[in-house]
Amino acid sequence: MGEGMDGPSKIQDKLKELARNLWWCWHGSVIDLFRELDPALWSEVGHNPVEFLQKLPADVLERRAAELALDSRIDFAFRRLSEYLKGEDSWGAVHATILRVRPVAYFSAEFGLHESLPIYSGGLGVLAGDHLKSASDLGVPLIGIGLLYNQGYFRQSLDADGWQRESYLDADVSKLPIEPALAPDGKPLRVAVETTAETLHARVWRVEVGRTTLLLLDANVPENSESDRTLTARLYGGDGRTRIRQELLLGVGGVRALRALGIRPSVLHLNEGHSAFAVVEKIREAMEETGLPFGEVLRDVARMTVFTTHTPVAAGHDRFPAELVEEHLGRIRTAVGLSHDDFMGLGRVYAQDHNETFCMTVLALKLSRYANGVSALHGVVSRRMWHPLYPGVQEEQVPIGHITNGVHVQTWIAPQMATLFHRHLGPNWPRRQRHAETWSAVHAIDDAELWETLQVLKARLIHFVRARLVAQARGRGEPDAAVERFAGVLDPGALTIGFARRFATYKRAGLVLRDIDRMAEIINDARRPVQFVFAGKAHPEDRYGKELIQHIVKTAWDDHFRKHVVFVEDYDMNVARHLVQGVDVWLNNPRRPQEASGTSGEKAVLNGTLNFSILDGWWAEAYDGSNGFAIGSGAVNASIQTQDERDHASLVEVLTHEVIPAFYDRDADGLPRGWIARQKNAFRSLAWKFNSDRMVMDYVRRSYAPAAGGVTCQ
Repeated sequence: MGEGMDGPSKIQDKLKELARNLWWCWHGSVIDLFRELDPALWSEVGHNPVEFLQKLPADVLERRAAELALDSRIDFAFRRLSEYLKGEDSWGAVHATILRVRPVAYFSAEFGLHESLPIYSGGLGVLAGDHLKSASDLGVPLIGIGLLYNQGYFRQSLDADGWQRESYLDADVSKLPIEPALAPDGKPLRVAVETTAETLHARVWRVEVGRTTLLLLDANVPENSESDRTLTARLYGGDGRTRIRQELLLGVGGVRALRALGIRPSVLHLNEGHSAFAVVEKIREAMEETGLPFGEVLRDVARMTVFTTHTPVAAGHDRFPAELVEEHLGRIRTAVGLSHDDFMGLGRVYAQDHNETFCMTVLALKLSRYANGVSALHGVVSRRMWHPLYPGVQEEQVPIGHITNGVHVQTWIAPQMATLFHRHLGPNWPRRQRHAETWSAVHAIDDAELWETLQVLKARLIHFVRARLVAQARGRGEPDAAVERFAGVLDPGALTIGFARRFATYKRAGLVLRDIDRMAEIINDARRPVQFVFAGKAHPEDRYGKELIQHIVKTAWDDHFRKHVVFVEDYDMNVARHLVQGVDVWLNNPRRPQEASGTSGEKAVLNGTLNFSILDGWWAEAYDGSNGFAIGSGAVNASIQTQDERDHASLVEVLTHEVIPAFYDRDADGLPRGWIARQKNAFRSLAWKFNSDRMVMDYVRRSYAPAAGGVTCQ
């Protein structure tokens, strides 16, 4: 937190302390303080309190705080943060004591903590951010390690033809909620990673996330060549050479940063294979310190390593040719005493197959003793997928388990819903969210009160979408008459369905529009209209994904769909928050079994939004017939075309015969009692289970504590 948690007396100083710890981003009352001081400026700076305070003159801040009587609220927020940071009364203080001296080191290529720190692209990063937040809330000693992308992923806009355009903005680190990590000598920390040809350098930044810390490596330093200074500029940008150098910095550089700070983790958690080089560096480090041979040290380091795989899609597993691996890992390979072929074998399913490339997922699986998928079904799929790695072992015995993903409740729940739960579940409900009995009280909530709360959220979403569409149309240079058509889109009374995620092929964003004429009939039904809100980005190199976005956008611009289908540009955590909090239904129709988890639907649950999904990922273990809607029966067809046809037919069937009738079946009070019953069943059966507190607790019990208990290397 910096110096003087007891010291600052000025309002500005206290707000600066609050701004520098991302604890504020999951406490709506603190966010409200910044917003109320200057709503326009808060929006202008992208909800970034650090930049907000830089731009708001101190005298204006003090005057506004006095006018709005915010002084006591700011003092209260400041005291709450102080008490939170010092608090010892946590779940982790009892159940994770083994980690107190030597914490978990959690490596991830991206972290989605808040839109003001844009170092994420989608679900993997947001999951990592939620993991850090729950570790903080639970008091689990954990340190995150990632990369600082000063241009982020990319900003998305649509041109006049509906085609996705990418732009990149250079972030000013002085305006971000980060500080330089300081070495023991008090100087800004630098790390270096040697390749066979040169040395890569990085400075290390520190982000406070409640009681957890995130370290970010940044290659934009004078010691690097001009090309290497841009190495960490963009997330998932560049070619294979760029990718392997990023992953070298993340894994090897991350371990070296921890060592330089005097942090000796008892667990290495690899969140996806991007960081698997961390294990190689840990082996090298332990061999140097102990003098033990590679095989013996490998056994000990693997026993402290936890690996989470996140996708059954082949493109999600990084592979590198032998020459790139040798160029970048040759010096470490020599240091650990392995031949080129033996080292390459660590990243191959078939170690002696010289035609096979080096796979980071294979490396992670071979160098870890605790591996898991991110849902029950994904565990099954992963065991089948990687069965060849374990010859002589039955598929069911492949050592890859599962820990189903969850979401951070206080980050994703709407303030209005949190207030409702505060009233009916008790003021301490967030600390009890992981207990099923906490949610049994939702059945006592008055139907009208719940429905009214949801209508407020829906109106808020529609206002947000209209404003975004108008601003985006003006940004494309459209004339005023054309811009105004967006001011009246979406009907507050219509069934509103949200679809927002990466536009990867297997997620099938266009499935619902497969039969455009039939969908036009459904959408434009005068008695029971339906409307869709789409959002999402396609990877800059994914032409098919861009074409799919263009198809949806042009459909939205068509006169038959203009008021009932919209596409919101530049999907990020802010857009996601509005959507999961405001739509009636969350649509998810991946091609089973390629959705490993799918946490966006878990966020929707917290806000009374019903899931309408393929039985894939988390929904395959969550759906019980009364807490949402299912598309298909979970069957998989050998023919992709046949599966798409059958899933589309089921989607339309369930939409027209179950979803729409349930939403529009109203009683004399105008309430859809059956629909509300499903919402309450969703809260009761899902909210306690699919949150990141439960997820982190599962990691502690099943992976972290056993891994830490087995550590013998220092």
